[in-house]
Amino acid sequence: MIWLYLLLGLFAGTLSGVIGIGGGIVIVPLLVLLAGMSQHRAQGTSLAVLLVPAGIFAVVEYYKKGNIDIKIAALLAIGFLIGGYFGGRFAQHIPDLWLRRIFAGVLIIVGARMFFK
Repeated sequence: MIWLYLLLGLFAGTLSGVIGIGGGIVIVPLLVLLAGMSQHRAQGTSLAVLLVPAGIFAVVEYYKKGNIDIKIAALLAIGFLIGGYFGGRFAQHIPDLWLRRIFAGVLIIVGARMFFK
């Protein structure tokens, strides 16, 4: 299983660096489908990845090319910090099946909007 998780992290990190997606878009579904984790555990594990500066090397490359707005990133980080706290508390009260459906619905809506715009 160690290799599965290392490969999953490599895959998610590569996609994050190439197209700027959050690793959770890849990590969460694969942990549920391949590792058999509950939705809550997969989301919590994915969030734990963010505690370590997982994207630091990708950020450095984007920064070198002038492709980061530090002010906006800082404001987003503050909002993410506060929203993450309340969202994490709220998610613990949602049944696993509904949390999975909400997650899938968000992915479908965002993907469809990006595809058709």
